[in-house]
Amino acid sequence: MESRTEVLVVGGGSTGTGIARDLAMRGLDVTLVEQGNLTHGTTGRMHGLLHSGGRYAVADQASATECIEENRVLRDIASHCVEMTSGLFVKRPEDSEDYFEEKLQGCHDCGIPAEVLSAREAREVEPYLAKDIDKAIEVPDGAVDPFRLVVANALSAEQHGARIETHAEVVDLLRDGDRITGARVKHATGPGKREHGRPGQTEEIHADYVVNATGAWAGHLGEMAGVDVEVRPSKGVMVVMNVRQVDTVVNRCKPKGDADIVVPHETTAILGTTDEEVNQPENYPEEGWEVDLMIDELSKLVPILGDARTVRSFWGVRPLYEPPETGTSDPTDITRDFFLLDHEDRDGLDGFTSVVGGKFTTYRMMAEDVADHVCDQLGVRASCQTADVPLPGSEDPERLDQGMNAYGLRSPVARRSKQRLGSRADDVLSTSEPNPVLCECEAVTRAEVQDAISQSGTDLNAVRIRTRASMGNCQGGFCCHRLANELHPDHDSRKAVDAFDELWQERWKGERHALWGEQLQQAMVNHALHGATWNRGHDHRSGGSDRADDDTDGSAIDWDAFGTNPSGSTSGGAD
Repeated sequence: MESRTEVLVVGGGSTGTGIARDLAMRGLDVTLVEQGNLTHGTTGRMHGLLHSGGRYAVADQASATECIEENRVLRDIASHCVEMTSGLFVKRPEDSEDYFEEKLQGCHDCGIPAEVLSAREAREVEPYLAKDIDKAIEVPDGAVDPFRLVVANALSAEQHGARIETHAEVVDLLRDGDRITGARVKHATGPGKREHGRPGQTEEIHADYVVNATGAWAGHLGEMAGVDVEVRPSKGVMVVMNVRQVDTVVNRCKPKGDADIVVPHETTAILGTTDEEVNQPENYPEEGWEVDLMIDELSKLVPILGDARTVRSFWGVRPLYEPPETGTSDPTDITRDFFLLDHEDRDGLDGFTSVVGGKFTTYRMMAEDVADHVCDQLGVRASCQTADVPLPGSEDPERLDQGMNAYGLRSPVARRSKQRLGSRADDVLSTSEPNPVLCECEAVTRAEVQDAISQSGTDLNAVRIRTRASMGNCQGGFCCHRLANELHPDHDSRKAVDAFDELWQERWKGERHALWGEQLQQAMVNHALHGATWNRGHDHRSGGSDRADDDTDGSAIDWDAFGTNPSGSTSGGAD
């Protein structure tokens, strides 16, 4: 099976979809392939901070300047994905006064609006701050939904003619002498993995140019091309709390270190993070003590975190890039700037470019630079439009701020739907059919779920990233089956059950380092519902069907696989 495109983009994160959108808007024929779902890699495993640049204002001012510039752009073009919470860099008594002044001066040097607040003024902004803090610097940090943003970029790319293929793994690159001419792609099988009817098939995609936008996996694709891409993956843990304990991004005002930020994100607060170099972007240790560290340290800034309920934890890997001549031993010293590696200039290999490093906040700027380079290589004269044209859902920002519309935004459910859908809300919610809430935790309605299914088929994890269904306090315990039920009657029961199981296992794996206290109780309730009431454990004593075709691998929670026991806490977790 073969196909042809002008530009093949490998990687479906923020940078990859940003590149695909930019090139498609310039009139190029673009195909994007991603080995998993959109946001499968680093983009889907971040704390959702829209940087003001303040975090880098002392040690990496070039990155800080880029952040504040793109912060302003994203507020305009992606308003339905962004919440401008503001941010505080908080100084505790033991923290350096000199560093506080350096941070303030660095913000001014980089054009970042910054104001010093007294301890009293800081607690007026964020009442749950510790009583013994000294003062704070207020900056224009924000929160951004990475899933919503990436899906919007992919949708925009498709609207301009791009082809977006998820669950499509590059197994080899096509080469003609000293030129990369495309890639051999394996389309996965399984729930939802039927884009364009190619499950299980291998496709050769021939391209005039190939862009490696795989982030922390860039070195792997480089190996297929026979070139070195010196990515240094650095892992970090994030911990999701049960509610928004803060409504402002809270940073610890100190030099580099672990556990120094709390980001309010949708209905939760996300604690982060660590910065530890790992050998591979996957198959690295995820340990309970890292979760404990986040809670213990950040409770010094926001004490109520110590008594709050932890819902889940997850780890992400930063795609840090260090030029070979630098030789930095500490990953926290590596610049957060990005690098465009033209393999023709660097390695004598034509038709192939890698983009590495950078941050989520600067994805659009990175994509613009890559698109400029690709157009130059292909002789295309077209300018970038992505800084000016809103993403789908953000076309009319004034309507996003309205407090009422025909759907009655006094309702919390309607408000949440409009926040997620943006300017698409009228089209999605204008239905004469019953529109009940399917996910109470995140207030997701049937209309939103059906809209997501129309985009992603039976892949319920793709539905999740489009709607936030199953991402709330119960972690899918009370809604996974409802989402699967929405696949009927267009899909048979086996496909629905397989999709249910895949979503449920994805939800479960993030809880394994949060099994203590109330969250352990929630996990046991979910286990009882799924294992007994619905017999997802396939135990004949539960009265469920014991038909041979009802045995599905991976359908029951595999407690032992995660080193946990439903009658006790996870190893490494707090008692």
